[in-house]
Order: sequence, then C-alpha cells, then structure tokens
Amino acid sequence: MNIEEFRDYCLTKPGTTEETPFGPDTLVFKVMGKVYAITGIDIFDFINLKCDPEYAIELREKYDGSIRPGYHMNKKQWNSVDTDGSVPDDLMKSLINHSYDLIVEKLTLKVKEELGKLS
Repeated sequence: MNIEEFRDYCLTKPGTTEETPFGPDTLVFKVMGKVYAITGIDIFDFINLKCDPEYAIELREKYDGSIRPGYHMNKKQWNSVDTDGSVPDDLMKSLINHSYDLIVEKLTLKVKEELGKLS
C-alpha cells in the first residue's frame, strides 16, 4: 500500500477528515475529530493505528518487526505498522478498519448520530 492508496482508503470512511496538526510532515486522519491513523507524508514507512490491546500483542508476535508498539503513542493501544509490503494490503485495510471502529465505539451517542447522517 502506498500513501495515495492509504489516503484514498481512509477518506472512504464516513466522517473522516485529514489534517496536519503536528506540522507539514505528519498526516493525521480523524473520525469526527478523533484520531485513528497517523503517518509521515514525505517518508511513508509506517502508519500508527489504534488497536485492541490483546489483538495488538497477537499482531506483534505474528508480524515481528513489521508491527510493533506505536511510535510516540500509547504502547498498549497503538501499533506502528510498516508499509514496506511485509504486512499484506488486505490486513492493512483490516487494521485501518479496526482502528476506525475502535474510535467510533467511543464516540458519544450524539456524535454517533451525526456520523450516521454522514454515511
């Protein structure tokens, strides 16, 4: 998956916006204002994605070195996922979906209702 494919995929998710709140080199995707994916723009070598803690451990064991605790993130709830092809694109999309869904689960009812109107 390259950065254009990643960006296009994230932007298909309802309520998603893209921002650069940490400067021009870091691309952040949010659902209804909450972060679910972060990556470098100039150097697209990994993506930070939120993950269920138990699933995160399982992924790190299975994809040792390619999926690891999130860089500059909560290590229990975020993974850094390499974009060098060592993680299949189907799994990458699944992990993006998982991250997005975890964030949506935690939204308030009011915000979830707003999101429902956007889908």
